[in-house]
Amino acid sequence: MTAELVHYTVAGGIATITLDSPGNRNALSRQMVGELVARLGEAADAAASGTVRGIVLAHTGKVFCAGADLKDAGAHGVEEGAQDLVTILRTILSIPVPVIARVDGVARAGGLGILGACDIVVANSAATFAFSEVRIGLGPAIISLTTMPRMDSRSTSRYYLTGETFDAAAAQAAGLITLTADDVDAALAPIIDGIRQGSPQGLAVSKKMSAAPTLAALEAGAAEMAALSSSLFTTEEAKEGMAAFLERRRPAWHLPAP
Repeated sequence: MTAELVHYTVAGGIATITLDSPGNRNALSRQMVGELVARLGEAADAAASGTVRGIVLAHTGKVFCAGADLKDAGAHGVEEGAQDLVTILRTILSIPVPVIARVDGVARAGGLGILGACDIVVANSAATFAFSEVRIGLGPAIISLTTMPRMDSRSTSRYYLTGETFDAAAAQAAGLITLTADDVDAALAPIIDGIRQGSPQGLAVSKKMSAAPTLAALEAGAAEMAALSSSLFTTEEAKEGMAAFLERRRPAWHLPAP
């Protein structure tokens, strides 16, 4: 029997959804996607009944989410994988209560798209981030729809184009995350307390308003960016980039420094 990869608990009116696949860096495998969408659906139903006022999206291990599972992508199909990511982002943006990401480690690629969809992101001061797509022959296609509305344009250009790793302070300055702290749980406490004091109606209306620009960007561009993402995965550059990543070597196009 396959072990569960996404756990769901509720305490004090707050649902916690935990990604628990540290062996593949919480990458978005087919199983992970299916369970995450199902757990978000459970939380949405509980929110509609008024029993859940907020959702914390957490993780086990040292990585929040590494994005697409490159080993799984070929078997599942690139088109299906693109639509899976759109579904996750749309669900987070549409759910009628705040979704708070608790990041206590690394986030990469598609994982940053999830952070862009979340209403509030609290990250450990030691957390790191990277739009790593450019280094494997891809681009931040679908996740641009949730990260560009959050981030300033100069930071977007720099981190999309270089694929470099940046720290939590830079992520906060860019607008990708809300808050950085040495003690993530201590920083989350007043935020969650504030959400618990909100009425179901007030939270639903406020969530709809605050998420509207990002949701509009997603709906307007989802089909185009999903098609772009799918096409990029089939190119020779992307195949070489993914192979190099999995084999832990430099891709053929890498230029050494002079």
